[in-house]
Amino acid sequence: MDNWHSLDKKEVLKELKTSEEGLSAQEARSRLQTYGKNELKQISKVNPLIIFLTQFNSVFIYILLVAALFSFLIKHYLDFTVILAVVLVNSFVGFFQQYKAEKTIQELKQILVPKVKVLRNNRLVEIFSSDLVPGDIISISEGDKVMADCRIIHSNDIQANEAILTGESFPSNKHSEIILKEVNLHDRVNMLFMGTTITKGNGKAVVVSTGMKTEFGKIAGLVQTLKIEKTPLEKKLDSFSKNVAVVIIILTAIVTLFGVLKGEELSNMLLTGMALAISVIPEGIPAVIAITLALAIKRMHKNNALIRKLPAAETLGRTTVICTDKTGTLTLEEMTVEELYCNKKIFKVEDHSLSNVSKKDDFELKTLLKIGILCNNARIEGNELFGDPTEKALILSAKKLNLLKKEETEKEARVKEFAFSSKRKIMSIVRKSDEGLISYVKGAPDVVLKKCTKELINGRLVPLNKERKTELLIAYDEMASKALRVLAFAFRKVPSIFDENIAEDHLIFVGFQGMLDPPRKEIKAAVQECKTAGIKVKILTGDSLLTARAVADMIGLDGEAIEGHNLENASEEEFKRIVKEKTIFARINPEIKYKIIKSFKSQNEVVAVTGDGVNDVLALKEAHIGIAMGIRGTDVAREVSDIILLDDNFDSIIKAVHEGRRVYDNMKKTIKFYIAANVDELLVILIALLLSLPLPLMPLAILWMNLITDSLPNLSLSVEKEEENIMKRKPTNPSEHILDGIWSFIVIAGIISCIATLALFILYYQSDLEKARTMALTTSVFYEMFLVFTCRSDKNIWEIGIFSNKFLIISVILAVILQLIAIYTPLSAVFGFKALSLSELLLVTGASSLGLIFFEFVKYIKPKSTSI
Repeated sequence: MDNWHSLDKKEVLKELKTSEEGLSAQEARSRLQTYGKNELKQISKVNPLIIFLTQFNSVFIYILLVAALFSFLIKHYLDFTVILAVVLVNSFVGFFQQYKAEKTIQELKQILVPKVKVLRNNRLVEIFSSDLVPGDIISISEGDKVMADCRIIHSNDIQANEAILTGESFPSNKHSEIILKEVNLHDRVNMLFMGTTITKGNGKAVVVSTGMKTEFGKIAGLVQTLKIEKTPLEKKLDSFSKNVAVVIIILTAIVTLFGVLKGEELSNMLLTGMALAISVIPEGIPAVIAITLALAIKRMHKNNALIRKLPAAETLGRTTVICTDKTGTLTLEEMTVEELYCNKKIFKVEDHSLSNVSKKDDFELKTLLKIGILCNNARIEGNELFGDPTEKALILSAKKLNLLKKEETEKEARVKEFAFSSKRKIMSIVRKSDEGLISYVKGAPDVVLKKCTKELINGRLVPLNKERKTELLIAYDEMASKALRVLAFAFRKVPSIFDENIAEDHLIFVGFQGMLDPPRKEIKAAVQECKTAGIKVKILTGDSLLTARAVADMIGLDGEAIEGHNLENASEEEFKRIVKEKTIFARINPEIKYKIIKSFKSQNEVVAVTGDGVNDVLALKEAHIGIAMGIRGTDVAREVSDIILLDDNFDSIIKAVHEGRRVYDNMKKTIKFYIAANVDELLVILIALLLSLPLPLMPLAILWMNLITDSLPNLSLSVEKEEENIMKRKPTNPSEHILDGIWSFIVIAGIISCIATLALFILYYQSDLEKARTMALTTSVFYEMFLVFTCRSDKNIWEIGIFSNKFLIISVILAVILQLIAIYTPLSAVFGFKALSLSELLLVTGASSLGLIFFEFVKYIKPKSTSI
């Protein structure tokens, strides 16, 4: 049943077959058997074996495993070992990162508390929250977490923070009265929901739903039915892998068949074909990408972004739309007094001081702040301040402004309180001072002003007439239009015998205090960086339109706003148009948020969405990148997310986007170098066969070259520094192929390498075939070592610094040394190499540098000409 809010208290108790005395122990045990434990089914479990096995689910890995099997069958055990090592490195990197993230999530669990107070046999006892059943009568008080969905049957000024379920930042006032009409969760003010927190008051409630039947549980259940899509990177790598596999198989088959037709031995051509296939297969790319992502994830972690899945790091760099909630992500999630009004002036609170203050304002300001402290139930325990967020803000503002001495408020003992309620909208506390009994009052401005007959101005009591009250209401409206939560403050002396009417009548009006959950200081710069980077920022919140728009204005986010109910009946096309045009979406429910994310995806956007509560789970799972909050987030939200913000700060997302773009850039550089460096081997063999030349590269030599050139030099590009304009360009087009923009480089680099290699081979092969093959292979090796430098950036190497990537320098030197060792030591006999003279080595070096010279020259003239 979903309409508990529309039933009278007696009807609720009757429907649940219970009473205000609670269930008997026997009945509770029976219901526990019927309904089951009050627990949410765990969305995901940390299973190390499953996490490890999922690392092998990639087309690239399948190709590599097939290549390893072929290598083993033709007794190329070295290559078999190398390929298998690459597969394992890739898998272990992914495994350890994901396992570490999953373990961190387990440590972050904070939602459920173990025990609750419940009436059993009309006695108040403590039980484990998992043993709650429908019909239980629970006792609730300030600070308690609600452990099941409940209908309130007695309320003493209960307020609940329901942000994790509704997105509403202000606590909701609760009562026990019936609500006849059908309303959203926001407005079911006679209900309490699992996962929410009591911020004020106390009372009793009857449990109506437990476990997966709660509002919290329903959404958790829906999440488990959603299919998790692959990230754009995973999709592109799968497509790239399939295409590469097809091309390699076709080309190596052509080379093998062509060689046999030209008279080469079948066994030799089969070995050559396999060697070429293994060489050209980009087996190092998965490992390099995995390590690139792992290094980026480590950097992101330092910036408070915990990445759960490796590809998410790169996908974040492609993000075109960030849908963010407001409370705690853009704001501080703490109420702060922003403006004061008294003595006919508005005073802005900035950096612990007030603007526009003169000496004659001093008395009124002190009185206003004093009432805020003395008409207050927030309490200090040690260094902690507990209580209602609004009341805490009043104490903190007075403390920060430092206008009052501590003894001015501490010496007045509390005598009596007339509590705030949603009906009265006013509260007063009577205290005993040296001057007698004084009633300090705060509440809704319109209610307080009706009870005021005088106003404190310039230290004097002035009669408060109708015209002045109208002026004060206009001042109140002006403050409220800035999305401030405004309270009015007043006081009066009372006789020794008093009641509520006396304590709150014929009051002296002092002023207003306006509060807001303010934006984080760094958010405005982060939003501006998004604009520069071509990323659209959308606010999706459960808060009011006025509050959301005010926060957007303060952080420099332009755009129109709309409330969620205006989207409920929109057609698909109209919904798409609204989603594209609007910037602020207020009062939205989980279904609308989910639809907004789906709409962006259908418009070819790469969407990142933030969330902390169960109301955000559907959207988190649907988005390309789900970003959960690490501090205030729920377990369910974290478990379906791709990224967890350890500081709940929007600015950390932008820092992670920065790293994501660096990952994508370096990944493209790696792929560009890898394919360009290996395509020449196919061209050299194919053209040599067409020209009826002996094979310039022998199978074992090809495998050796593959081993020393496709490892460290390739990996060194993954640590390349980011480009200067990394956050000053638009996001990569989501439909862009992984090779877009680098095809021409690959083709031209392959042709230059092929020409240089074949030229030296042709020059020497008739006089000394062994030396010709040595020069051809060494030319290919050295060519790749020069080429890796030009792959570093679109800028010239002297602009970015030749020695700025120390890892690259070391890897190139190591590869060159290994090649020289293979030429000038007994190892040469294994590969069929022959020692080269100094002049021959210089000739090889000169030919090998042609690619670097050509591409650096093109970069130099690029502004004056078209790119390659």
